[in-house]
Amino acid sequence: MSPDPSTHRRGSVVVVGSANVDLVVDVPRHPGGGETILGGDLRRSPGGKGANQAVAAARAGGADTTFVGALGRDESGELLLASLDRGGVRTDLVERTTAPTGTALITVSPDGENAIVVAPGANSHVRIGPEQAERIGAADVVLAQLEIPLDVVLAAGAARRPGAVLALNAAPSRDLPDEMWAALDLLIVNEHEARDLAGEAAAPTDPVDAAEHLAATLLARVPAVVVTLGGAGCLVAQRGSAPVRVPAPRVDAVDTTGAGDTFCGVLAAALAGGSTLVDAARTASFAGALAVTRPGAQDAVPTADEVTTFAHSEQQP
Repeated sequence: MSPDPSTHRRGSVVVVGSANVDLVVDVPRHPGGGETILGGDLRRSPGGKGANQAVAAARAGGADTTFVGALGRDESGELLLASLDRGGVRTDLVERTTAPTGTALITVSPDGENAIVVAPGANSHVRIGPEQAERIGAADVVLAQLEIPLDVVLAAGAARRPGAVLALNAAPSRDLPDEMWAALDLLIVNEHEARDLAGEAAAPTDPVDAAEHLAATLLARVPAVVVTLGGAGCLVAQRGSAPVRVPAPRVDAVDTTGAGDTFCGVLAAALAGGSTLVDAARTASFAGALAVTRPGAQDAVPTADEVTTFAHSEQQP
């Protein structure tokens, strides 16, 4: 049974990462190279992997959550600050820069799948100063992604206290230096990112078999790995334990844009609240499934009560 978030202590999470304004267009299909297609109306909404995960940790996960990031001194920055505030995220450590706020260009096909291009803007100016380091040092879980400079992620890891978890959602995919691998407690990746980091061009064709194969390779470098598998759920692999497959509930997908970020944020919150990694992944899977039934990224993040109600309904005989 998936744990009820309300029964766990309110742990603390610091999310170090990106914040973007999402410019979203529905398309009949994603265009190929050199192709122009007509889409629907343009939608503008708050996003960015870091900001999305922070809202998920606070709203859906119930954690005391701080976002460490950077925004431009522009209207887009104000939009994102307002969304973070509505989500219950602490934003006192967000830097404002002269660079424009990050922007993501997103196309969404009728099956809910998306394609994304990001212009980083202010995200290239995220930093870990003394105040950010102090807040990180008090957190139970520090969660980062790769839409910000890698040295910032390393600095965040160095600032955490002994016993705190450093979790990395290694997206978008890139090579990681040895010092990053040495610092990590938990790696969260999809199958494509897992394949890139494992350095393997081929793996078993069955998604779950492939995830197990890739996770086994990655466990040589990191103590725990969660491989997300979209509608097939996720695989949790830890050193010294057999891998555990966590299925995802069946839902009608509307927009998958923020589902992975919702999963990561709720996973971090559940760990901060004392859940085991497998139980945290179960709770995160319910939250991620709810997120795909709604358009947008931060706007699609469910509340903790919605996650609990949905989990209970799915577990009824």
